[in-house]
Amino acid sequence: MYQLVETHAHLDEIEDLETTVNEAKKAGLIAIIAVGQDIDSNRKILELAHIYKGFVYPALGLHPFNIGRADVELELEFIEAHIGEAVGVGEIGLDYHKRVRAQADKVLQAEVLRQLLVIAAKYNKPALIHSRYAWRDAFDLVEEARLEKAVFHWYTGTSSVLRDIVDRGYYLSATPAIEYHEEHRRAIKEIALERLMLETDCPVVYWRGTNEEFESRPADVLRVLKGVSALRGIEEEALAGATTANALRFFGLQEAG
Repeated sequence: MYQLVETHAHLDEIEDLETTVNEAKKAGLIAIIAVGQDIDSNRKILELAHIYKGFVYPALGLHPFNIGRADVELELEFIEAHIGEAVGVGEIGLDYHKRVRAQADKVLQAEVLRQLLVIAAKYNKPALIHSRYAWRDAFDLVEEARLEKAVFHWYTGTSSVLRDIVDRGYYLSATPAIEYHEEHRRAIKEIALERLMLETDCPVVYWRGTNEEFESRPADVLRVLKGVSALRGIEEEALAGATTANALRFFGLQEAG
């Protein structure tokens, strides 16, 4: 059994959490990074981190999906008030899908992301970045904030932005989409091993073959490991060791496991 870290999970959206956590531990997970999306989500994440202390670690964020209906000032105040309990700031970022922009345009999204990145920089916390269709703008704002550590989760962007991510020393995280999503596969194949981590973004639904879907859980990090191993031709044991060491170092969790 390998020691693994789930670096991006929406645990507040999972109902049978006790079963889910037990499954994760049986699969070899030693830590789960639970990400927040708004103030209610962040509150729940903090509660779960207390219940599963030493296994679940909170990252507090404001997802671009939620900016349009949020009291942004209140959201920022809550995150900063509880930043000492968090191992990161996330999920945060930009999303240029038309449904998201209908709620919060590009200007508003960028303004909010800048403020969130200020908090991350002020307290020296890593940022977990969502960047759908906004890869260049998201990278530029992270770089502008001079963050030491950032991970671009489920990256499907261009090679030019990926090169900048690599040059800046930032990270990518692989998801179960490694099995079928060509842009994601290309990015994960190109990233240096020392800049790679694993995640599920659970409970996101992924494809399992041509016409079948599955709802992801943290234990599916083992599935991601196998997919990356096959794609890159790296032994699973070596890949597990490298990605887990990366995650523990990135989130400051050397004591985990």
